[in-house]
Amino acid sequence: MQTTVLCEVDCGIATLTLNRPERLNAINYEMADRIMNLLDELETDTDVQALILTGAGGRAFSAGGDIHEFSESVRSGVNGAVRDFVRRGQAMTSRLESFTKPIIAAVNGLAYGGGCEVTEAVHLAVASENAAFAKPEIRLGMPPTFGGTQRLPRLAGRKRALELLLTGEPFSAQRAFEIGLVNAVVPAESLLDAARDLARRIMQHSPLAVASILTAVTRGLNMSIGEGLMTESEQFARMVPSHDLREGLDAWIERRRANYRGA
Repeated sequence: MQTTVLCEVDCGIATLTLNRPERLNAINYEMADRIMNLLDELETDTDVQALILTGAGGRAFSAGGDIHEFSESVRSGVNGAVRDFVRRGQAMTSRLESFTKPIIAAVNGLAYGGGCEVTEAVHLAVASENAAFAKPEIRLGMPPTFGGTQRLPRLAGRKRALELLLTGEPFSAQRAFEIGLVNAVVPAESLLDAARDLARRIMQHSPLAVASILTAVTRGLNMSIGEGLMTESEQFARMVPSHDLREGLDAWIERRRANYRGA
């Protein structure tokens, strides 16, 4: 049987490839569950410090949820549709968002619907010049269900997000960059190299500090500024007894490269 998500680890970077190219890497239930299982495995793998998420084939990162499968859940009624599709998709994007190691989307083609929501959820994203994005759920008579009504306004601003959500019109990689959905747009042949370079630039720092920043930012976005500052303080306090903080300070004072242990 075809593996819906491929996983390859090299030099501390795990590359996850959505692998349904014949269906434009549409996210079916099996793929969503596979992503969740891989994240559980990789989070505790001390040899992995960063993840890259991309799509198989030349056309799509992911064209969204598998509508054929989802429509069967809709026909089963509200409970089945919410349980099988909405909760599964929201759990997946929430897991991506709250992951304690940096996840970089390498968007190599179409990122529509659920594919766009995955891009919204991950920490960082690099897009190919050939990538295209869309929030087309309204054309199916429904709102986004993997978190798109919540994350896109936080990234792009309310009015820009609503225009995309209410029209369902595609938009370019450059537009995605302008509204803050992706960090960079690069030539297609440079996409994975750019994602790996970004990962390596992060990996030179303490993995404990990286995890602390990811946690503080992700939690803080859903808090008041006062609560967010408390979270920031708590994350710093967890670093105080660590080797990595002492090593970072000593290396700075001694003008040498720090040797972090992740402890």
